Amino acid sequence: MAERVVPENRRQRRRPTKQGTVLSERIIIETALRLIAQHGAEALSVRRLGAALGADPSAVYRYFRNTDDLLLALADELIGVAQAGWRATGDWRADLQDIALRIHAAYLANPQAAALAAHRTTGREYETRAVEAILSVLRGAGFPDAEAVRIYHAFVDQALAFAALDAAAMALPEPAREADEQVWHAAYGKLSAATHPHVAATYPLLAADMRDSGHPFALELMLDAVGARLAAHRKG
Repeated sequence: MAERVVPENRRQRRRPTKQGTVLSERIIIETALRLIAQHGAEALSVRRLGAALGADPSAVYRYFRNTDDLLLALADELIGVAQAGWRATGDWRADLQDIALRIHAAYLANPQAAALAAHRTTGREYETRAVEAILSVLRGAGFPDAEAVRIYHAFVDQALAFAALDAAAMALPEPAREADEQVWHAAYGKLSAATHPHVAATYPLLAADMRDSGHPFALELMLDAVGARLAAHRKG
């Protein structure tokens, strides 16, 4: 897609599309998310987007410079979905836990888009608002700025990494996803205690636990570590 975005004050399409819709950035983002959910990453093209909108593909240029610009908007939209309705309570642990679980849920609700966008930095409205919120929680808890930034970095990277990992698994075709789940029984369940004593000893627990995401427990471990560091800072 060529770099020829129309200035913001001239973006509004005055005539409706063939489907009777007046284009907007919001409508394009929602349509792109729907297409990606239905058809995967290959759906993020101007041609397919134009067809779904009932508009000439070039109309997308009025709102986005190129497909990467649109992808950043989609990434920011997922962050916005995760933030919707969030309010700080003043309890730093509860607030961080809520933010992380919301991120995970938002990405798993849009797994195809999450696999494309989880690793991107948007610099847009929702992302900057999220950065501000997390830093506010950490600084409000009493962390000095350098420590707050380091914890923010680890916290966000862990949340996004689990969101991307679990979203990628959900985005697999169903036969592949089921085959992956069966590996814990078909392969690990047959390992001998003579060669793999620790796997054999823990296999029932291992197979059961691996059915679910490791995110909730990893988050608990991280928040325990953050709490320990906060206690150390308060002592002196």
